[in-house]
Amino acid sequence: MTVRRLPLPALVAHCVRLGVPGVGLWRAPVEEYGADAAARLVRDAGLAVSTLCRGGFFTGTGTGTGTGTGAGKGKGDGGDWWDDNRRAVDLCAVLGTDTLVLVSGGLPAGSRDLAAARARITDSIGRLAPYAAERGVRLAVEPLHPMFAADRCAVSTLDQALAIAEEFPADQVGVVVDTYHLWWDDRAPAAVARAGAAGRIHAFQLADWITPLPAGVLHGRGRLGTGAIDLPGWCALVAEAGYTGPVEVEIFNDELWERDGVEVLEETVGAFLAV
Repeated sequence: MTVRRLPLPALVAHCVRLGVPGVGLWRAPVEEYGADAAARLVRDAGLAVSTLCRGGFFTGTGTGTGTGTGAGKGKGDGGDWWDDNRRAVDLCAVLGTDTLVLVSGGLPAGSRDLAAARARITDSIGRLAPYAAERGVRLAVEPLHPMFAADRCAVSTLDQALAIAEEFPADQVGVVVDTYHLWWDDRAPAAVARAGAAGRIHAFQLADWITPLPAGVLHGRGRLGTGAIDLPGWCALVAEAGYTGPVEVEIFNDELWERDGVEVLEETVGAFLAV
């Protein structure tokens, strides 16, 4: 998503050229290109698919396939959320990635009950986890910044994400550590250590926090090193917790998306190495 407008073949080719060993993919461009074709493209280039985004939206808000906040039925008894998440798991298996990132969904329409929303998320993950495990796919619960709690994700802190994940085996359900969403929380470092000790850090993502926030706050993440987050400190924290997996850069930014994708990719690789 950092280079959203760069076509998949160009993304793969330039990752290889720049020495980037893996790529985190999103469902919409993969499905548009064709799942089997995308899998061959990445595999033949020698790249790993670090994660697939995204599943989730268990509470009847949002949609699992795009970047918007359109409504989905999300029925707890097997409606749209179930079918959509099974498709996401199946796509992970085709692509050869073992990690599906979950954006869990916000408050159901007309509700102000965050606790009930989180309970519904936990129940839904409990139903999905065995299906995913049978296909060699882990579920990674991503906490989002509290400003997204109403409409996108009722899971706002790493402690809350871990409380859900810890209901299930660590090789089935873990968490995403995303600096953009967690940097503000003084309890997050202890939660990172706890998650690492239990083998529950399933993904680690970098983006910076810039001010003033753009009007379209959802697409207002900062390029690495341009904002308020101590990114080297977060890298050290996650490494100290025992995480040795891929480090992804995920920057939603409208201005970045208007620029040449190859230039953005090259700039991002340089900024990542600096961090």
